[in-house]
Amino acid sequence: MAKSESMLLCTMRFFLLLLATAGIALGFELPGPSRQCIVGIAKDWNDSHVTLTAYEKRGGQWVRAFEPWTGRLGKNGLVWGRGLHPLPEGRLKKEGDGRAPAGVFRIGGAWGYDARIQKNPRLFYRQVTSRDLWVEDPKSPSYNRHLVIDHEPTTAWEKKQQMRQDDYPHSLKLFIAHNAPPQAVSGAGSAIFFHIWRGGGSKPTAGCTTMPEPRLRQIISWIDPEQQPLYVLLPQADYDRFRAEWKLP
Repeated sequence: MAKSESMLLCTMRFFLLLLATAGIALGFELPGPSRQCIVGIAKDWNDSHVTLTAYEKRGGQWVRAFEPWTGRLGKNGLVWGRGLHPLPEGRLKKEGDGRAPAGVFRIGGAWGYDARIQKNPRLFYRQVTSRDLWVEDPKSPSYNRHLVIDHEPTTAWEKKQQMRQDDYPHSLKLFIAHNAPPQAVSGAGSAIFFHIWRGGGSKPTAGCTTMPEPRLRQIISWIDPEQQPLYVLLPQADYDRFRAEWKLP
């Protein structure tokens, strides 16, 4: 390929990228009533590390609730998810792709092994038992839903969907509403949570956002459903591009 042809192809790809990102930005901004927001910023689309910051809206302005902290993302980085933001053309989150869903998502509902946790009284919390399932089977009509069955799991399918797997990093989790019911799309990704990280942060995830346990407990105690909390997860360049129009913190 001639050098001029190569440069032309690069230029065309650049403008196609600009058109795609401009299209998803058009006419969208964070919901006005939302007054709590966790922002996660990764270096790029293939990074599994993230810097997280919690914000509160005070007097119409976003201010930090507490100091930023580090977390981990999917082992393959990020990809656009299904949340409040407009869907872009191109690749989206799929079940088993090892990527964390990027975009803007509601936060709500906590699950854990403890009988009680420190939380806002309005935040839903359930102590999971062996009968609590979270369905990750795209063929199931209950895909990406929490189920409580009336018997101890007996089939291989039921056991695979169990929320309690004697896996400490999953002993406390906070739901990120990617591809959430009742609009869950089969195969578009399921069971996306904030939960405790593995190996002190040395290990990435299958698509969740993980962090140290003390910080997870802190944000669970801070989250107030009446404030309509959000999670914004983006690579740095896209956060910078959308920040003003989307009215991000």
